[in-house]
Amino acid sequence: MKNKTIRTLLVQMEIFPGRPRINIASMLHSIENARTDGVELVVFPEMAIPGYLIGDEWEHESFLRECEECGSEICLASKGIIVVFGNVGLDWKKRNEDGRVRKYNALFVAENGKFVSPEKGPYKFVIKTLLPNYREFDDSRHFFDLRKLALEKNTSVEKLISPVKTSKLTLGCALCEDAWDIDYSLSPLNVLARKKIDLFLNISCSPFTVHKNLKRNRIFSTKAGQLKKPIVYVNNVGIQNNGKTVFTFDGSSCIYDTHGNQIICSPSFEEEDLTFDVPLTGKPFGDQVQLKEDGIAEIYRAIDYGTRKFMELCGIKRVTVGISGGIDSAVVASIYRNILHSKDLLLVNMPGKYNSQTTRTLAKELADNLQCCYAEVPIEESVKLTTSQINGITVRNISGKFSETLGVGPLMRENIQARDRSSRILAAISAAFGGVFTCNANKSEATVGYTTLYGDLCGYLANIADLWKTEVYQLAEYMNKDIFHAQIIPKGSFSITPSAELSDAQNVDEGKGDPLIYPYHDLLFKSWVESWNRTTPEEIISWYMEGKLETNLGYKGKISDIFKDKKTFVADLERWWNQYQGMGLVKRIQAPPVLAVKKRAFGFDHRESQMGSRYTAKYEKMKKLLFS
Repeated sequence: MKNKTIRTLLVQMEIFPGRPRINIASMLHSIENARTDGVELVVFPEMAIPGYLIGDEWEHESFLRECEECGSEICLASKGIIVVFGNVGLDWKKRNEDGRVRKYNALFVAENGKFVSPEKGPYKFVIKTLLPNYREFDDSRHFFDLRKLALEKNTSVEKLISPVKTSKLTLGCALCEDAWDIDYSLSPLNVLARKKIDLFLNISCSPFTVHKNLKRNRIFSTKAGQLKKPIVYVNNVGIQNNGKTVFTFDGSSCIYDTHGNQIICSPSFEEEDLTFDVPLTGKPFGDQVQLKEDGIAEIYRAIDYGTRKFMELCGIKRVTVGISGGIDSAVVASIYRNILHSKDLLLVNMPGKYNSQTTRTLAKELADNLQCCYAEVPIEESVKLTTSQINGITVRNISGKFSETLGVGPLMRENIQARDRSSRILAAISAAFGGVFTCNANKSEATVGYTTLYGDLCGYLANIADLWKTEVYQLAEYMNKDIFHAQIIPKGSFSITPSAELSDAQNVDEGKGDPLIYPYHDLLFKSWVESWNRTTPEEIISWYMEGKLETNLGYKGKISDIFKDKKTFVADLERWWNQYQGMGLVKRIQAPPVLAVKKRAFGFDHRESQMGSRYTAKYEKMKKLLFS
């Protein structure tokens, strides 16, 4: 170490996945500004050049060559400055286990126009050691890791983990997961700590998840205190997706001192260049870490940011929202109104035979409050036409030996209404308006398929589908109070009984509606979907029999107030479990992309195979015991 401080620039950039030329243009600009500002060390995020979530784009060798060429350009720009960045590392002479060219998730250090190799590393880049393979991550599908390389070379991985010595300081470099080592048998940072390190770096491409920054601050603060060295953490912003799930990246880059304190982090969901003279002497320079849980404000910001960025990605300028007068469509419409000019947002109410004047009035009130375009398109005539075309029709085979007369039952009539609204009216009117239409489904509905395939499941993006119904209400309250500072979402949308209004049995003026008791079912479904050790009916019935269900689910009421007896409880449990693993799954597979804000969003984050509804033998045994 030759200096007592190192002037460091953390570049919290927006990464455009699959667009290396766009990314390095931004990086080169930051490097030039850093040089002018007297910066000695510039740090970019993980996979800053190619992007991270790019699917099987990694299989295109032309794309790999372009990434490699872009990395060389960044290296040439490092005259008089140290540049650290993430890119794909390539060994064209070797193969991955899939037979394709050897690829590594790599960290590159460049100085004075040359790459600086790790002391004992086999390449001119640092190789990611711990490849995550949970939730949305699928790293080992494409990348070779340092543990596999050590096995291939018949050596220990500890010998390959080594610092990078530049002319000014010795760096301990880690890529994202390499610092999240709690559940691994190996800690790359602890291995590096045995060397003489001046400064630790962690470059990340880490998606936003509620409460994730709380956990990260705990981990990095503790690590910095244990290592007795500062840690620089750099994350990116923007959105990336894996086709079925859209993830936001919040940045939140920061520096931790040797006492586990941090300086003020870069603002979340914003591009930011953070310059700081980092002391290398062990001197404390930060403030105490604020271990704060994310709340509804952070959820709103992630949804707003992700929706904006997804619209930019798709080139969407105008949006149509089908509104019912209920809370879900009101929230979705309000989110888009905060993004779009009033002339570019169209709200459409599509009343049918069973829609009350109450909900029609609420829909119009919302449109007036948002001061956007509005249309009311009744559906009853078209529903009658479809029904008359199908009801009573005789279908037969060519010989006439087999024939059947079809009839439209009550459930079919409900679904005809829902499909008429989406597949016919919203699809046509949004095309005429010059835009797209939204999917307003929430996570409660998506879990059990309480939605109509090719009906209200349609849309270009499901941006509140990672929120439980109870959270949608919280978001609505927050938006009125803190975003619009007025009662934009009508009071009636909060108080009215949630209902599809597709039959007399769902008459909202009589307090009739959805079969879901959201305060309870949200928590039940959450235990199935979001719990790290996800529950099944086996755990639920066990807790019920032990009298622990309310406590274990976090339900504030009494289960006995919901279900009159054991059989009613079990019937409800099995009804929704069968839906979750059955038709609900069929529908989720065909659903629009979901904007993820919490753990286990539907899509590629919550991976599902169609196997039908299943129960363990222990569940069946306990059920029999319960009824005996």
